[in-house]
Amino acid sequence: MYESLYTAGEMREAEARYPGYPDTVPELMERAGAAVAREAMRAYPRARRFAIVCGGGSNGGDGRVAARVLREAGRDAVETEDLAGADVVIDALFGTGFHGEPRPEAAELIERINAAGAPVVAVDVPSGVDGSTGEVATRAVRAALTVTFHGRKVGLVVAPGRFHSGRIAVADIGLDPTATAARRATEGLLRDVPRRAQHDSKYTAGRVLVVGGSPGLTGAVCLAAEAALRADAGYVTVATPHEVLPVIEARLLEPVKLGFGADNGVEEVLAVENRADALALGPGLGRAGEVAALVRELLERSSLPAVVDADALFGLEPVSRAAPTVLTPHAGELARLLGETSADVNAHRLSAARRAADRYGAVVLLKGADSIVVAPAGDPVVCDLAPPSLATAGSGDVLTGVIAAFLAKGLDAVGAAATGAVAHGIAASMAPAQAGLIASDVVAALPRALS
Repeated sequence: MYESLYTAGEMREAEARYPGYPDTVPELMERAGAAVAREAMRAYPRARRFAIVCGGGSNGGDGRVAARVLREAGRDAVETEDLAGADVVIDALFGTGFHGEPRPEAAELIERINAAGAPVVAVDVPSGVDGSTGEVATRAVRAALTVTFHGRKVGLVVAPGRFHSGRIAVADIGLDPTATAARRATEGLLRDVPRRAQHDSKYTAGRVLVVGGSPGLTGAVCLAAEAALRADAGYVTVATPHEVLPVIEARLLEPVKLGFGADNGVEEVLAVENRADALALGPGLGRAGEVAALVRELLERSSLPAVVDADALFGLEPVSRAAPTVLTPHAGELARLLGETSADVNAHRLSAARRAADRYGAVVLLKGADSIVVAPAGDPVVCDLAPPSLATAGSGDVLTGVIAAFLAKGLDAVGAAATGAVAHGIAASMAPAQAGLIASDVVAALPRALS
């Protein structure tokens, strides 16, 4: 269900457990370099001239082995910084242990690699990317292919590093698997989602209460409600302000609808709490002055597991709750929650998600191509199955509905968030068209994704 994601320290531990280490380092280096050469020739079978840029450490040693193996295979492979005329550039400058800012001469060399006009194969991690966090201080190689050893590194799947990594090939160099703090979510998580059984009724298959909607924003709450149903919830109630209830009534068939007023909204919503196993709060709720107070009071008084998204995140302050809570911000929303800029969050996504989880005492799902799920004082789960087509309005509302359905079915908060992100990404990938994908296409594909 999860794939290990390695930091530099965890890779050192895995290598240290290899029999005979450190005397067997040349053996490991031989396997690593041969794997780079093999993957490079597989990816670029017509390439004749390979320019290998080597650093002084073990990453450079891997590159030198790769150059030798390429020559043995009949290719013109040289260790050089002269990249003119190269069909493929192999980046063996820095390794997994790199962090911080490259020195000026190394930064200039990285720029020349990127400007060479040839595809780049990175050895283990693109140079300039922090393999343990995905952070890029200044400059980093933009690889078309990264050949990494033993297992994926955190920095290959977490942005901005993931955007420098290209396609990732994982090469087995003979190390034993070891436990890691960070994990990558896989399709296997979907096997643990409870399905409706013969003994179930609509009341036992997962009941979701969706609170949202406002003038001009009724689509969001409709998408969340439909997504909850398509994620196999048996019963969905939509609570929405009275003024938009007629629109919701016309748009939604299956959910039960409830209108609430500005003066007594919390009481009216809590009155139907016994019809639900989980709460989805925020889609299309708007940012009128009373919304923040409504959100806070509902979270304080509701005993339901809750997923909080969209407008419910605007102005949100930490709330003490006994029930599990999942916050699902994108970078801009998380920046507001932390009092930072979006650029800060995007540059340090792992640490930003951790800080938010600790501050709010909630599971945080930081949305993106590398959606990060982390609990307070917990270890991160990275969900990177979402295609680029999910960058469309309403897709976050769909995710909210899916997570709410999984909470209602009894999954814990981290599991519901990670599994929801996986289902969301797979459903988007299964949609008939990627160009022009809209959120309702993802809703329609959810049953197939769960199957």
